[in-house]
Amino acid sequence: MTIQPENFRTLTEWTRFLGEVEIPVLRKTANDLTALRKLESSPSARDAALIIRRDPLMTVKLLRHLQQHKHKRQQQEIMQVEQALIMLGVENALNQVAAEPLVEHLLQSRSAALLHLLQLIHRAHTASGYAFEWAVRLHDTRFEEIRAAALLHDITEMLLRCFVPDKMLEIDKLQQQDKALRSTAAQKTVLGFSIQDLQTTLIKTWGLPELLIMLMDKEQAAHPRVRNVVLAVNLARHSAQGWDDAALPDDYTAISELLRITPADVKTLVHNTHG
Repeated sequence: MTIQPENFRTLTEWTRFLGEVEIPVLRKTANDLTALRKLESSPSARDAALIIRRDPLMTVKLLRHLQQHKHKRQQQEIMQVEQALIMLGVENALNQVAAEPLVEHLLQSRSAALLHLLQLIHRAHTASGYAFEWAVRLHDTRFEEIRAAALLHDITEMLLRCFVPDKMLEIDKLQQQDKALRSTAAQKTVLGFSIQDLQTTLIKTWGLPELLIMLMDKEQAAHPRVRNVVLAVNLARHSAQGWDDAALPDDYTAISELLRITPADVKTLVHNTHG
């Protein structure tokens, strides 16, 4: 019997489904990995990682696979794509974690849903760039983990936009109709649960590293590393449609407290880098 995720209404159903389903990846990721393997008979972990970590879906697919096949002797938790490739062996990883199915095939008849997903992925890239730069500026040695957390911060929403695109568009419509409607309320109305609740359950079920789980937990925003991720995600979201969003001044102030510079300097820094 074919599984119909659009009929799921509980966290348990979704957690079970996303725990084993083949996570789709971007066509560009698949094409670039194919080209790399044609160009290099034995691709380096670094070259493969540069491609994979541009795609949050392929990134989490690789990390999930690593956790599901983790050797008993593996003591260190791995969050970096390059480390995961080295641990698995690059050839084995690329063979076992196939760059398929493709997002574009899954959503080929839903152009609006595909556009929303691609915009979300672009925001994730932007957020990961901010988080990485700020971590380096703060001399935080876990800058790569912070980058990964920002990239994967909205991974569950990305997956839902792949597998139940119509429901996600319904949530978008509710919020467009009522600007005061909180996202969690809209999600519970349409899905029966909040996306954050599903993500909390899911990443624990996947066995993702504790540090990654912590860095993606908004409830721990008092921690400087978590605050870095949250502020980077917020800035990417608020600036997605331009630099005149009403929430941006508050973002600049919050970031200035993190970086210990003035809000004006934050604005200059962000605009010079990403403006």
